[in-house]
Amino acid sequence: MKRNILILSALCACCSLFAEEVTVKQFRYAGPYEIKKPFLADSLDVNSKKFTEKELLKTAVPFDNVRESAQTLDAGTAAGQADAYSVSLVSFYLNSDRYTDGTLLISGPETYEVYLDNAKQTPANGEIKLTLEPRRYEVVIKYLAIPGKTNDAPKATFKTDSKAVVTATTSPEKRYTLNDVFDGTRLRSVSLSPNGKYLLTAYQTTFTGGETESFQQVTDRATGQVLMESGSNHYSWMPRSNRLYYTRKGMQGKELVTVDPATKAETVLASNLPDGWFSFAPTEDFLLFNVSEEGPKKGEDLQEILVPDDRQPGWRTRSFIHKYDLATGLFQRLTYGHTSTSINDISEDGRYMLFTCSERDLTKRPFATTLLYRMDLQTLETELLLKDPFINYAQFSPDGKQLAIAASGEAFNQIGLNIAPGQTSNMGDGQLFLYDPASKQATAVTKDFDPAVQSFVWSRADKQIYLQGEDKDCVRLYVLNPANGSISPIPLKEDILSDFTLANTVPELVYFGESASNSQRLYSVNLKKNTSVCLKDLSAGILKDVTLGEVHDWNFQAAAGDTIYGRYYLPPHFDANKKYPMIVNYYGGTSPTERSLENRYPSHVYAALGYIVYIIQPSGATGFGQEFAARHVNAWGKRTGDEIIEGTKKFCAEHPFVDAGKIGCIGASYGGFMTQYLQTKTDIFAAAISHAGISDITSYWGEGYWGYSYSALASANSYPWNARDMYTQQSPLFNADKINTPILFLHGSVDTNVPIGESIQMFTALKLLGKPTAFVQVMGQNHQIFDYKKRAEWNKTIYAWFAKWLKDQPEWWEAMYSEKAL
Repeated sequence: MKRNILILSALCACCSLFAEEVTVKQFRYAGPYEIKKPFLADSLDVNSKKFTEKELLKTAVPFDNVRESAQTLDAGTAAGQADAYSVSLVSFYLNSDRYTDGTLLISGPETYEVYLDNAKQTPANGEIKLTLEPRRYEVVIKYLAIPGKTNDAPKATFKTDSKAVVTATTSPEKRYTLNDVFDGTRLRSVSLSPNGKYLLTAYQTTFTGGETESFQQVTDRATGQVLMESGSNHYSWMPRSNRLYYTRKGMQGKELVTVDPATKAETVLASNLPDGWFSFAPTEDFLLFNVSEEGPKKGEDLQEILVPDDRQPGWRTRSFIHKYDLATGLFQRLTYGHTSTSINDISEDGRYMLFTCSERDLTKRPFATTLLYRMDLQTLETELLLKDPFINYAQFSPDGKQLAIAASGEAFNQIGLNIAPGQTSNMGDGQLFLYDPASKQATAVTKDFDPAVQSFVWSRADKQIYLQGEDKDCVRLYVLNPANGSISPIPLKEDILSDFTLANTVPELVYFGESASNSQRLYSVNLKKNTSVCLKDLSAGILKDVTLGEVHDWNFQAAAGDTIYGRYYLPPHFDANKKYPMIVNYYGGTSPTERSLENRYPSHVYAALGYIVYIIQPSGATGFGQEFAARHVNAWGKRTGDEIIEGTKKFCAEHPFVDAGKIGCIGASYGGFMTQYLQTKTDIFAAAISHAGISDITSYWGEGYWGYSYSALASANSYPWNARDMYTQQSPLFNADKINTPILFLHGSVDTNVPIGESIQMFTALKLLGKPTAFVQVMGQNHQIFDYKKRAEWNKTIYAWFAKWLKDQPEWWEAMYSEKAL
C-alpha cells in the first residue's frame, strides 16, 4: 500500500516509497579517486596478517567531497571493469516522520564500508539494523573498484514494519533538531576597547557529545583582522589605555600582565598578586579585590541550620573589599565584619567607591534591606547613602555627582510604582531611579516605561544611560537622557539582545543577539550616524541546510478586556488543509517566554516534529508594564490560568488546522506549577508535562532554597497561617482528584530551587487516584538540565510523551521506558 511521501522528498524525486520499503534510486557521488597498492616490505603485517585488497579501502577520503559534490549516480549503475584501483563515495539521506526500527540493506560492490552520521557501521550479510528518530540521517558508502572485476554502484534499501513515513533523498534539507540547538560555536560576550578601535569577543564551541572549547579573539574594527586569539588566557580591557590585561602564574606568584593588541608586546604590571576577583580603577593605578572568608564550619554528623539560607553550600562564606596599590604593592583591607560587601562602582576620578551590604530581617518582606555606601578611597571615610529593601545596585554618573540605581518599583517609598489600587508590585519588574546624594532626592525615571529594566550602562562618551529592557517577548536596548528623562529605542536587528558594549570615547556600540528564527549575529552600530553593520553571522553556519517553519504573532482580547500577546510556530512545509496536534507553552518564574531560537523548549524543534506550537504571554509576565506584571503576585494561577485556557480555545477556533482533540501543554518551575494547575481546571489538554513544577505552594515555600524569598515576589505578605485558602485551594496537590489529563513529571534529582518532592507527591497522588501519569527523575541535575547527554535524553523523553498522547505513536516512549512486570 502506497503512503504519502514526506514533503521533504518533493525537493528531490529520488526514492520509491512503499508501505514497508524505501529504495534509493539515486546517490550524490564523488570520485573515483585512483589509488595504488603500497610497497610490500614484508609479506605479513605486525599482527601477522597478509595484505589483501580490502586494505586499500582504508584510504581516507573526506566525506565533505561527496557532501559538496553536484554529481549524482543512479543506484546499481554498471561501471564495467576498472583499469586501476579506485575509491568512490556515494551518499544519501534518510528521513523518518516518527521513531521507528528498520533495516538498511546494502548490495553491489564487493568491498565497501557504510557510515551513518560519520559513525562506521558493521553490516551483517549486507544488513544494518537501524533505529531512526524523526530527523535526518546521512548515509555514506565508501567502496572499492578492483581491476579486472565488474564494479557496480551500490544499491540501498530501507525496510520497516512500522507505519513510519520514511524517505531517501540526496537533498541535504533537514529538520531543526536538538543538535542544532546544542552544537556549534556561540558568542558569549563582547567588549570594545575604550577608544572603540578593537573588539574583544569571547566564544564557546560545543562539540557533538558535549565537549566544549572556549576562546577569545581580538579584532581590528577597521579591517576586521584577527589580531590575537587565545584559548588559555582570559583577557579584559584596561579602563582607559586600550590595552588588554590578564593574569598568569609567574616565578613570584600570580602576575598581572598587559598586552598591546597592535604589537602584542606584554608588560608585567604586578607580581605576587593576591588571589581573588578584582576590578581595575578607572585611573588604572589600583585594583579593588573581593576576597572570600569562610565562616564557622558545620558539623559532619549533626549540622545546626542558623537560618533557611544556611542550607545552601557556601552560604557561610563572606566576601570583603581590599585595595591593591599597583605602585607600591600595598594590599589594604577596606571592609570588615560578618556581612558580605559588594563593589558596585568606582568614580571616574578613582576617588570614591560605591558598595552595598545587606541586613537580614526574616520577619518582613523582602527579608533583607540593602545598604548603599559611598567610601572615600583616600581617607576611607564612609557615608551611608541609602537604606532600602528594594534597591539592587548603583552606578556613578560620569561626573560622579549622580547615581543610577536599579531597583523594584517599591524603592524610595514606592515613588516608582505604577500599579492598580489593591495590587502589590512584582519585584521582578526592574525599574531605574536617578539619585542625587547632595539633595537626597530620587527620581523614578522608568515609572511610565513598560519594559522591565534588566541592566544599564551610564556612557562616558555621550553621558547617556543605555538600558537593556525586557519588552514583551523581546529584549531591546534603549537610551535614556538623564537631563530630561526621555527614553528612546536603539534600532536593533535582532529580537533578543544578548550582550552589548559601548566605547568610552567614541559613539560606538557592538552587540549580539538572536531572533525567533535565527541564531546569533554580531553587529556594530555608529550611534551618531545611526548605522548598523553585521560583523559576524554565526546563524548561517548553525542553520545550514535547515528548513524552519513560519512564525506568526497572534494576540487575542481576553474576557477581562486586555490584549493577551502570543505567537505560534508552523511545521516546515505546512499544509493548511491538514490537522496538526498542538503544544502550548507559557512562562516560568515571572519572565515572558522570549522570542529566541535557542532556549529550554526550542519551539522550532517541536514544530519540526509536526506540531503547531502556541506561545502565550498571560497575566503576570514582566515586560508588559508594572500593572500587568503585578497580576502575578498572590495569584498562583488565578486569571493567568483562565487566560491560557481562553487563549487556547480561541486559537483553535480561529485556526482549523489545529486538531483540538490533540493539544498538549508544557512548562517549567512556575510554568510546571501552571501545567499541573491547568489540569485541575480543564480537560482540553490531551497530554501535559510539568518540569520541576510546584504542586504544593506550602511545601515549596518552606523547602526550596529560594522558596520563601521567591514567595516575597509571588506571595507577597501571604503565608500559610494568614492565607491558608490560597496555599491550599491554588495548590494542584489539593485538587489532584480533578485531574484527568495524562501528566509526565520531570525533575532533577538534586533540584534545590523546587525540590523533587514537589513532583513526587503529585505523582503519588495521581497514582493513588488511578490517573494516567509518569515520573522521570534526571539524576544529578538541579533546576535546569545542563549535562549534554542528560539534556538530550530529557528532551527525547518530552518528545516521546507527546508522540504517545498527541500522535498515537507510543513506540518512542515504549523504547525509552518499556513496560516493567513489577
